[in-house]
Amino acid sequence: MRRLFRLCSLSVLVYIVVFAMVVDRPLSLGVLRLELLQKTARMAALPSPKLVIMAGSNGPYSHSCVVMSVMLNMPCENAGIAVGIGLDDIFVRYEPLLHAGDVVYMPMELQQYTMSAAAYRAAVDGAFLLRHDRHVLAQLPLSRVVGAVFCCGLGDLTEALAEMPLAEASAIKPEALLAEEYDEQGDRTDNGLYKRDAALLPLAPRALPSAEEIYSGYGSALIAAFVTKEARTGVIVIGGMPVDYVAAHVSGEVTSVIADIYVGNGGRFVVLPNQSEYPRADFFNSEDHLVQPCQYMHSIYLARRLGVLLRRPVLQLSTAITDIAAACPFAEGAD
Repeated sequence: MRRLFRLCSLSVLVYIVVFAMVVDRPLSLGVLRLELLQKTARMAALPSPKLVIMAGSNGPYSHSCVVMSVMLNMPCENAGIAVGIGLDDIFVRYEPLLHAGDVVYMPMELQQYTMSAAAYRAAVDGAFLLRHDRHVLAQLPLSRVVGAVFCCGLGDLTEALAEMPLAEASAIKPEALLAEEYDEQGDRTDNGLYKRDAALLPLAPRALPSAEEIYSGYGSALIAAFVTKEARTGVIVIGGMPVDYVAAHVSGEVTSVIADIYVGNGGRFVVLPNQSEYPRADFFNSEDHLVQPCQYMHSIYLARRLGVLLRRPVLQLSTAITDIAAACPFAEGAD
C-alpha cells in the first residue's frame, strides 16, 4: 500500500512538473494569453479618466473604441477577451489598472453570467496560469488553483509536443496574427462586411438562459463582487446588453435581473430601445459578432446614451467613420 501511495505521489509530481515547467501550448493558448497581456499593457498606459470595454468577444467584435473614444473624448481600451477565459482571472489583472473616474462598460454575454464554478475549474486559462502566470493564479480561489493544477491530459500533452517545435521555428507568429486581427485600441478589425461568413451564422437564435439561471449563476456573483469593489473606489461601472439576433427577444425579466447585478451593487446600467438586437444581416460570423459597419453604428448609439448618463458632451465623428457606419445593412431604429 505504501509503495502504491509513493508511486501515485510520484506520478502526480511528475505530471505537475511537466505541465507547470516543461511543456507549453504557445499557439492554441499562447495567442489568447498574448492578447490578454497586450490589452493589460495598453490599459496600464492610458491616463485617467479612461473608458474600458469589458466583455467576451462581443466586446472587440461588436463595440468600437475608435468610435466611443472620440465621441466621449476619453482614451479607450477594448479589453474584451473570448468567453472561456475566467472573469476572475481577468478581474485580478485589470483591477489594479482602474482608478477613480474611470468608466468600465460591460456588455457581458449571457453565458458569462450563468457559467458555473465547475466550468471555472476547467477553464482554458488554467493551463497558462499554471505554466506562466502563477502569481495571478495565487490570487484566485483554491478551487481555481486546483483546477489549474489538474488542467491537462494526454491530448494537451500531444498538442504541446506538436506546437512547441512550430513556435520555435516561427512557423506561426502570435504577434503577427493578433496585429492582423486587432487595432491599437483593442477593436477587432477583421470583421469587414465583405468578409462576412454567412455560412457560420446560425439560422435561428440560440436558446437563452432564464432570469433565474442568470440570477443564480457563479459568473453573476463574480461580476457583482467586481462592481461592488470598483464602485467603492470611484470607478464607474456600467452594465449593458450584448448584441444578439432581433429574433432572440431577450425578455424584460432577463434584462431586469442583469440590470440589478450592476445597479444593486453600486454601478449603473444602460440599454438601447432595441435591446442591442439586430437582424441577422448585421452579423459577421456569430450572434455576438457584428460586421464592422454595424459595430460602428452600434457604438454610436451607445456613446450617445453613455454621454447622457455620464453627463459628458458627445463629440462629432469624422466623415470617414460615419461613412463606414452608414454601410451597416439594417441598424436603423436602435437610437
